[in-house]
Amino acid sequence: MVDRTTLGEQVGDVFKEVKIEELMTLDEIYNIKNPDDKEIDRETKIHIATVQGMVRRVLYNESETVPAVSDYDLIVIDEAHRGYILDKEIGDDEQLYRNQSDYVSKYRAVAEYFDAVKIALTATPALHTVQIFGKPVYEYSYRDAVGEGFLVDHDAPHIIETKLNTEGIVYKPGEIVVMYDPFTGEITNSDELEDEIGFDVEHFNRQVITENFNRTTLAEIADNLNPEGDGKTLIFAVDDNHADLIVKILKEIYEPMGISNDAVMKITGSIGGGNQKKVQEAINRFKNEKFPNIVVTVDLLTTGIDVPEITSLVFMRRVKSRILFEQMLGRATRLCSAISKTHFEIYDAVGVYESLAPVNTMKPVVQNAAATFEDLLSGLDATETDGQIKNLIDMIAAKVQRRKRNLSPPAFEHFIDVSGGINPEQFAEKISGMNPAEAKNFIFENAGLFEILAQGGVYGSRAVVISIHEDEPVRHSRGYGNGRTPQDYLDEFNAFITDNMNTIAALNVVCTRPQELTRETLKSLKLELDRNRFTEQQLNTAWRELKNEDIAADIISYIRRCALGAELVSREERVKRAADKLRKNHNFNKMQLEWLSRIEKAVVAETVIDREIFDAGAFKSQGGFARTDKIFAGKLDDYIRELNEYLYEDGGATA
Repeated sequence: MVDRTTLGEQVGDVFKEVKIEELMTLDEIYNIKNPDDKEIDRETKIHIATVQGMVRRVLYNESETVPAVSDYDLIVIDEAHRGYILDKEIGDDEQLYRNQSDYVSKYRAVAEYFDAVKIALTATPALHTVQIFGKPVYEYSYRDAVGEGFLVDHDAPHIIETKLNTEGIVYKPGEIVVMYDPFTGEITNSDELEDEIGFDVEHFNRQVITENFNRTTLAEIADNLNPEGDGKTLIFAVDDNHADLIVKILKEIYEPMGISNDAVMKITGSIGGGNQKKVQEAINRFKNEKFPNIVVTVDLLTTGIDVPEITSLVFMRRVKSRILFEQMLGRATRLCSAISKTHFEIYDAVGVYESLAPVNTMKPVVQNAAATFEDLLSGLDATETDGQIKNLIDMIAAKVQRRKRNLSPPAFEHFIDVSGGINPEQFAEKISGMNPAEAKNFIFENAGLFEILAQGGVYGSRAVVISIHEDEPVRHSRGYGNGRTPQDYLDEFNAFITDNMNTIAALNVVCTRPQELTRETLKSLKLELDRNRFTEQQLNTAWRELKNEDIAADIISYIRRCALGAELVSREERVKRAADKLRKNHNFNKMQLEWLSRIEKAVVAETVIDREIFDAGAFKSQGGFARTDKIFAGKLDDYIRELNEYLYEDGGATA
């Protein structure tokens, strides 16, 4: 069950492509009904349906045949966060719902109508998702998926600053404002202004049409895009008219370069007058064909659409929902080996990162919400009597229990990592069971946990003003956390490594016994660095911008360079040197040499070399570790250990 026909057709396409057994696809094995099929029959094994279609069948059915509650055994609800906001591009189906609460109500009524097992899937659960389907039974964070190689990370975002988006658009008293009525299309002049009025970037293209801002910003971004290259770009506009303006400007920018007119396209629900078939054809072109390479959308492509070739996202609109923002980012996280995709770029022209800092849709309604963890910890620090300490500890434990529901999956994982392996509920139970003095000491020893809990996670029908205010670029920078420049970012990283060498156990392992590094240790280290806004991709970008050297080094290399003065080389070069040394030190036969070349290629994509490499990917299909070990006469473990030692002969001082 999906909430858009386009998502249903995407599911159907996968069922036609993926071979399940004996080279047969799912639709060749079972009788499958698609969203266009209004009825099911006895032979139907799988039914792809939309929420809107189910609402009509269950709640508005005027025929004699009404779906039975027992029609389905299993219902899989995709994008189960939907309903947090009415989608402006649902089209004719929108008339089924009066407002957002009515949408959620009908969504829930359909989900609960059938006596079936329900599995709800979403990357961004909202409050009503939990209310309808219960608490998540399995969570897998974006950081986990990136760390384990199932999704790609984004680089430091490009922050585009212009005169207008930093200073705003200001009309002085006495000026005449040009007004546009979106209903009549009429353009009129206002009377002379009696007071000054201003618009900040949040209102650009929504309350004030400013072509100069769009042209200045897009000219800056266009220099970084290649409309004829492999990677595709998705641009998020405010509304349909704004999308048209962006397409017009981009075509004018690229036309003198001889770029095809088909390279840039708008894909919104208005295509073909709202014709769903035309909309789907446009999406299929974006997904499967060379052009369009740059697509401008509003809400239609924010969720569920899978185009792995997307390597750049451009934000020309502010969004206030964490869910919507994370769904937008999700459009570019897919792996794509066909174009050797390693990461994706973000171009932020409207300050969307800053605007979303405090937003979290899972935030529960609680009593005494004004009492922050900072307040409670300050009170605990100043309190000495056991009775008062116990009272504050009870308050802290209760607040931890409440706030645990507000944690995003990445924040939850960070909590467990920082706490040494216990979750928020276990932490609350632990401090409640201690005597007051022990609990007080334990709480202050783990003060960093409360910052995670407090943050909760990572990250118009009226007339519109037409602005002709001139604009110009001010700065095109990268969002390197607290540092504004690549040098700042690298200096901060260097200071962090130096300051924490003796406090973070994994750092000590990297510098003294790197060959003993395990996947779990590395994962914990990457989470710690991630909490401090240091990622492998951004370190490489900062190094490239500062040194003009394109080195794809791994996080271990950067740590050893900071701590030991080791040589910074790319992962590929490091692996090649180690493999060459292994070859020189042993008399491998031809077959073993060929397998060693395969191992070398596999190791480039890994940071930790162990048995697991051979029980996944291409090695798994060729017999895994057991078969490979036979090829190397039972000495594969020894060769792995030796290769790990050679990997870190990088000239670093002895730690």
